Order: sequence, then C-alpha cells, then structure tokens
Amino acid sequence: MNPYHVFKYVPLSILQTMARIVAWVIIKMPRLSIMRTIHINMALIAPTLSNSQKKALTKDIIYHQCLTSIESIKSWAMPPEWSIDQILDVHNKDILLEGLASPNGMLAIVPHLGTWEMMNAWLNQFGSPTIMYKPVKGRITNDFVLKGRARLNATLVPTDGSGVKAVFKTLKQGGFSIVLPDHVPDPSGGVVVPFFGINTLTSTLASKLASKTKCALVGLSCIRRDDGRGFDIYCYKLDDPDLHDRNVETATEALNRAMEHMIKDNCSHYMWGYRRFKRIPKLGNPYRKDKAILAAFIQAHHATTSDRSNNGLGGNIKFDNHG
Repeated sequence: MNPYHVFKYVPLSILQTMARIVAWVIIKMPRLSIMRTIHINMALIAPTLSNSQKKALTKDIIYHQCLTSIESIKSWAMPPEWSIDQILDVHNKDILLEGLASPNGMLAIVPHLGTWEMMNAWLNQFGSPTIMYKPVKGRITNDFVLKGRARLNATLVPTDGSGVKAVFKTLKQGGFSIVLPDHVPDPSGGVVVPFFGINTLTSTLASKLASKTKCALVGLSCIRRDDGRGFDIYCYKLDDPDLHDRNVETATEALNRAMEHMIKDNCSHYMWGYRRFKRIPKLGNPYRKDKAILAAFIQAHHATTSDRSNNGLGGNIKFDNHG
C-alpha cells in the first residue's frame, strides 16, 4: 500500500493541527528557503507595507501554505465525494454556469490560490475536463497523486504539444479545461509582462488558447473559511477584451491583471513560497542574488514606479493574526 494512504484515516482537523505546528516551526526558522523566498517576493511586490506588516503577512502565508499542502494530500487520498462535501458555499456560481454554456468552451483560470485540489472534485461534477498533468518528483508520490486525480471525471494529458492539442480540441468541441497559468515557463513558452508591477517571464498557454478558440474565461479559487471548517469557492468573470487579443503580450498581461485581482481578495492564501519571479530581465533570478544587488534593484524599481500606478500590493491587506 502506498504510504500516503494513511492520510485517508486521519481526520482533517488533526491534519490541520499538524500543519499549524509545522508552520509555527517554519516561522521560527527565518533562514529556511521558503522564508527567504517569501521575504524576497514581498520586497519585490509590496513596497508600501511596513516591516511589521510584511512580517504578519509572511506568517499568514506560511500557515495557509502548510494547510493547503496537507489538505491537498487529504483530498487525493479520499474519494471525490469527500472533497465535494467540504465545499460549503459558492460565490457567483452563475458566472461559472454561463462560462460552461459557452459554445466555444470554457477555460477555468486557477492560480495557486487557496486549496485548488479540493476544488477539482467539485468542478468535475460539471463534465469531463481535459487537464494537463506533469508528473511530480518521486515514483511513490507521483503514483499517489495520479491515482487521486484519476478518480475524477477528468482526462489527463501530458504537458507537451500533444496535451495542448488535446485541450484545444476539447475547447473547440465546447468542453472545458483547467489551467494554472502562474507557473514559470521555459523561455520558449512565455513572454515578459508585469505581474504585481514586476516584469517577469509569464506563461502564454492560456492566452494562446483563449485567442484561438474565443472560449469563455472564468477565474476560480477555493478559499478556506476563517474558522478552518470547510471551503468557499469564488467565481470571477474574466471579460476584459484584451484577454482574447491576438497579440500574445497584450493577452498575457491582461491575464496577469485578472489573477492579481483574484489574489488581492485573499492575498495570504496565495502560494508566495513559490519562486514566481525567477526570470526577471536584467536582474535574472532574485532568489540567487547577493543581498546588495537585490536591494539595489528593488530600490531602483520602486523609484521608477513611485510616480505612476503599478499593480504591486498596497496596504489594504487583511491579516489573519495566527499564532
């Protein structure tokens, strides 16, 4: 038996308690890689936050990322019906239903925001989406994740040309697919456009699919309730005309703006422990740069953007006050 299957027998509440303990330990170890990544991300995108605000936000992010990880494992171990039962409310469901009814198909835009794996089972109730799947590291882990996703109605396709063709065909037939568009792509699969005010390499897959098929675009997130008991799904209507623009840079920048809007609603639930900005022009990978070089870049960037509007995080962030 796959050792991960033990998660099937441990109540979610106990797993969440374990995740909170792990988060507490991580927060006490500021030199850990995940802590450094979050600190750099906050320095890049949140110039108006005070040090105390950044510290509080980092704490919230760590708690939510640990909870999301354990909840995702639990959802893979359980039958789809279990995950569906965890969804307590769906906000603006009419937006999703309208998108699913589009004759051009629908592309669900799902950033790394909240517990998206929990939402997969719920979303699969509406049909059989075609989803691109990239194997995770480790045979035992990949086998566990693959079997968990195979329980759904989804058709899993590889993250290569054949997979793209399969998704394109699904959309052309009026079906739907799910894309997590905030991965850092290979240079050949992306363009440099702003994300929270930072010019960085961004995937063009979703934008190209939208431009070629004119499919409906719906943003989705699955957010843990404040009391930790259950989840709410939020649906966003992504109807900016630029999202379907034939110019891939215009469309991709519009998609980043749409994701920023979604993330700002629940900022601490976003996976800021991910090295999203590792391909910045002129700077390169900020997570490997000397502190002085990184500080000089951030200072220069903020100086050039301070006199004009940018998409960085402002001071209107809700803090969860864990601890």
